[in-house]
Amino acid sequence: MAKPLVSDEVWAVVAPLLPSRPPRPKGGRPPVDDRAALTGILSVLRSGIPWEMPPREMGRGSGMTYWRRLRDWQATGVWEKLHRVLLDRLGETNAIDWSRAALDSSRVPAKRGP
Repeated sequence: MAKPLVSDEVWAVVAPLLPSRPPRPKGGRPPVDDRAALTGILSVLRSGIPWEMPPREMGRGSGMTYWRRLRDWQATGVWEKLHRVLLDRLGETNAIDWSRAALDSSRVPAKRGP
């Protein structure tokens, strides 16, 4: 059996960062589970396939569903928060090689004067 793209350990980090889903008073088709959506997003990004062509093994959800979830999570800052959490975890274990880091003034204002 293939190793899942979203392990329980990864999901435990990502799940608290995701926004809650609003209730659907009119019913309709239930939304794709967040973990399945994350698996679909990672599958498309990892393989480079078009959003319209997710593998059938993915199960529920279309490529457009995954793309919309990616867009929505980007708009709510999920990816930035996840990036921060992962950097913090790596920093706690001294697993970041700062000799390969680079800063520029697009993220950090340049210091003026002597």
